[in-house]
Amino acid sequence: QVQLAESGGGLVQAGGSLRLSCAASMSTTSINAMAWYRQAPGKQRELVAIISSGGSTHYGDFVKGRFTISRDNDKNTVSLQMNSLKPEDTAVYYCNAKAPLGKEYWGQGTQVTVSS
Repeated sequence: QVQLAESGGGLVQAGGSLRLSCAASMSTTSINAMAWYRQAPGKQRELVAIISSGGSTHYGDFVKGRFTISRDNDKNTVSLQMNSLKPEDTAVYYCNAKAPLGKEYWGQGTQVTVSS
């Protein structure tokens, strides 16, 4: 069982930056990939960014070079640096870990609010 704890959300003005962090309760070396998802009110949860165990990354189309995902297997953390934030980025952001055999783990979520 992997427990994930997000931090770093908050309120920021449009154009600003936030850095989200996710700490895993156990080594992330056995996790295939880690990701960030987000869910805005009334909308489906969507993938923001994902990073494989080897460091390959993929981003949602809406990111357009504004966000960067990174992971530190020594510290069992994954981070999301978000720059040039827009009001439409307002959502609850969730950390996700994809383990072998199709298992997935989720954090409790952290609110990101971008004011115009």
